[in-house]
Amino acid sequence: MEKKRIAFDLFVFEHDNELSQNEQKLLHTAEAARENAYAPYSRFKVGAAVLLENGETVIGNNQENASYPSGLCAERVAIFQAGARFPGVAIKAVAISAAAMDHVVDQPAAPCGNCRQAIMEYEQKQQSPITILLKAEKGPIYKCSSMADILPLAFNNSFLGDS
Repeated sequence: MEKKRIAFDLFVFEHDNELSQNEQKLLHTAEAARENAYAPYSRFKVGAAVLLENGETVIGNNQENASYPSGLCAERVAIFQAGARFPGVAIKAVAISAAAMDHVVDQPAAPCGNCRQAIMEYEQKQQSPITILLKAEKGPIYKCSSMADILPLAFNNSFLGDS
């Protein structure tokens, strides 16, 4: 047996003014997108902002549905919209902002498994990392250098054989 350790560096910022101007702007865009989330069931609003290599920013927010599996997370709304509107343009960063409607969220919420996989697919396709910024309505800001950091054993097309 061999034991391996998988770890990554997580950057923690106490205030958004410690981030670059572009990162601050992207987080503020995600916060604004969060306000328009449709979350009557979970009462948990999430906004996402995707910064593309061409300088464009694409937003998304969670869209719930009474038929629960039919909803979609903010991250995938934004990532898929970026892929549809700007095919072939690399994604540089994704900012994610989360807040609850009935209590204060004071720790960043990381993307769910489906969103991690979707972001990872784009990272693998473009063969360059996507920075992830996470912020709640209060508390610290987390920054990951790549989705591969928080999804180190990702499923990808190499498992599918000749595609």
